[in-house]
Amino acid sequence: MIQSMTGYGKSILQLPSKKITIEIKSLNSKNLDLHARVPSSYREKELELRNQIAQSLSRGKVDFNLYIEVTGEATQTKVNQEVVTEYMKQLQAVSEGDDIDLLKMAIRLPDALKTEREEIDPAEYEKIVSGVEEALAAINEYRTDEGKTLETDFHQRVTNIDSLLDQVVAMDPERVEHVKERLHKAVSEIKETVDENRFEQELIYYLEKYDITEEKVRLKTHLDYFKETLEKPVSNGKKLGFISQEIGREINTIGSKANYAPMQQLVVQMKDELEKIKEQALNVL
Repeated sequence: MIQSMTGYGKSILQLPSKKITIEIKSLNSKNLDLHARVPSSYREKELELRNQIAQSLSRGKVDFNLYIEVTGEATQTKVNQEVVTEYMKQLQAVSEGDDIDLLKMAIRLPDALKTEREEIDPAEYEKIVSGVEEALAAINEYRTDEGKTLETDFHQRVTNIDSLLDQVVAMDPERVEHVKERLHKAVSEIKETVDENRFEQELIYYLEKYDITEEKVRLKTHLDYFKETLEKPVSNGKKLGFISQEIGREINTIGSKANYAPMQQLVVQMKDELEKIKEQALNVL
């Protein structure tokens, strides 16, 4: 079973005076690349939250966002009454105006408002940890669903390459005969006496040089191994990528040895299917 690295998970916690929203989204990446955005009041807990996420999401470019919205009467920002009163006294000395106008000016001046640092509530933090687990469960479910779609596509692409390989195998005797005829024709056009024994030896050498038996066997083995890896309980996108490289190596070798246009057309089709596999493999966990 494979998993995609693309996913999205969300959790919303409704507390008496706060609304806490947790979002986790991920895209493909070679390793875990985690970006976190948390309020300053929870900065000291960021490392713990990062570790919690890293234990669940091993790879991917991950964005973690923690939003806290105050919905009740509680607020961290207070009016600094002593400072505002002093500002108003000074403003009265240099300006005529009623108290409302002076208050409007005073409240805009430095230190008129003060923000008190709120201590982390252990009970609230426990709920946030549970909310992160809920978001992680959602994103992993999303990744699994995406993985099923990828797996279906992989099976289809590998089956297509397998079918094209069968056509290559069936065409190979025809290709060999074509090569022999072409060589005989080339020699006959020279219009010189040729040692038949030497010609047969050279022909055998030439045909051995362009023999693709080993490549056909190895390609079939790699395709079967790719399908076996898809069925493994642990998703391994890197391994699928390595197998894809080996598949490509055998396809390229068949193409370079084919020396026969109809077979080279089949090779082009196999390469097209393989490129789509490689693109999708980059998104597998």
